[in-house]
Amino acid sequence: MSGRHETGGRGSPYAPHTAEETAAMLDAVGADDVTELFDIPEPVAFDGEFGIEARSEQAAERHVADLLSRNDDLTEFLGRGHYDHYVPSLVDHLSQRSEFLTSYTQYQPEVTQGFLQALFEYQSMLVELTGLGIVNASMYDHASALAEAALLAARVRATDGDRVLVPDYILDTRRDVLENYTDGAGLAVETYATDDGNVDPDALAETIDDEAVMVYAENPTTLGTVEEHLDAVGDLAEDHDALFCLGSDPVALSVLQEPASVGADVVVGDAATLGLPTAYGMGLGLFACRDDFVRQVPGRLVGAGEDDADRRAYTLTLQTREQHIRRERATSNICTNQAWVALRTAIHAAYLGPDGLVGLANDCVRLADDLASRLDAVAGVQAPVHDRHHVREFVAHTDQPAAAVARDLETEGFAVHAVGEHEIQVCVTDANRHAADELVAAVEEVA
Repeated sequence: MSGRHETGGRGSPYAPHTAEETAAMLDAVGADDVTELFDIPEPVAFDGEFGIEARSEQAAERHVADLLSRNDDLTEFLGRGHYDHYVPSLVDHLSQRSEFLTSYTQYQPEVTQGFLQALFEYQSMLVELTGLGIVNASMYDHASALAEAALLAARVRATDGDRVLVPDYILDTRRDVLENYTDGAGLAVETYATDDGNVDPDALAETIDDEAVMVYAENPTTLGTVEEHLDAVGDLAEDHDALFCLGSDPVALSVLQEPASVGADVVVGDAATLGLPTAYGMGLGLFACRDDFVRQVPGRLVGAGEDDADRRAYTLTLQTREQHIRRERATSNICTNQAWVALRTAIHAAYLGPDGLVGLANDCVRLADDLASRLDAVAGVQAPVHDRHHVREFVAHTDQPAAAVARDLETEGFAVHAVGEHEIQVCVTDANRHAADELVAAVEEVA
């Protein structure tokens, strides 16, 4: 079958209904035409023409190359949730094998044992890093993982409540996703104050009450600071029967406090700090939680068992059918995942090994400390702003307006974040450390 039927007098490959069926549905909703169901602004409505000149393959290749050549060639010292670490070529060579690259979701374990084992290893690595018993494989990104944690908290909390507490440094993009997800569940996202880039335990104590279902904090924070009050956050959450959700990433987790040891119930973040170059949109959502919540975990879990010959075998497990076919009964409506990206993260982590991962994380601490000290020596710059330890990134104060400093640095070939009227944020990793001397020289010119 072609899947093409007449719909309202016009052929459609997407809506296989007869004209009579379409008319009946339109009558049921009180519309005269299918176009009434959509509100498409005139400037973006399709007028029947794409306006793209027809070109040969060779001409199209030249045209695209010309467009790409207009991009600014900047050395990025950008962070704030997107971190660039060198990805070994081994990751590409293995992950781009056809049996991985073309694989669909691993519903049939008898033909996908290799991929399922790789995902099981991914889960196992993150269990070790978080200290929590359950890790899924996997989610879209940090923001959606945070939102799913809030929904989980609302489901498992023993008493009623509707408050989700987040620190004032949370990225707007993460908060927006969190609010979108939780609006339908009747949850309210509220802010608590921080002090010098860390949680202010007194302010949190004044803000939290028994109506709080979840408290969220980060380590390292969006500002790059290492959080020093995680135990206090965990204690306050426990006192009020709220879940403690901690945001982090696999590199930082290898040297910072183990989340389970400070009372974290759920850990979220972006695991794509390993395995992927910066994509500024593409990510890999990390989601770990205590064993108690295993039947409430969104997404997919890979489990290990034995086949009828007593050989170890892997399969997707505890997967509720409602997530696919009955949305109103679903634990979560996430029905796909980032399996191939999780594979790349697992390969990169295995390539580094425990010592290599810890070494990379320690480099991120030392590099940030060294670059902050060198920028602090520049007239007109004070770095870091926060009197804390940092991982990868830090905020620096500039006597000149930060936006102007960032623009001037662009003309020198460098990209940094302007995060305040007189504050820039700088991120340094193994991927851009080679350009640190040139960045310092450029800041001396413009600051």
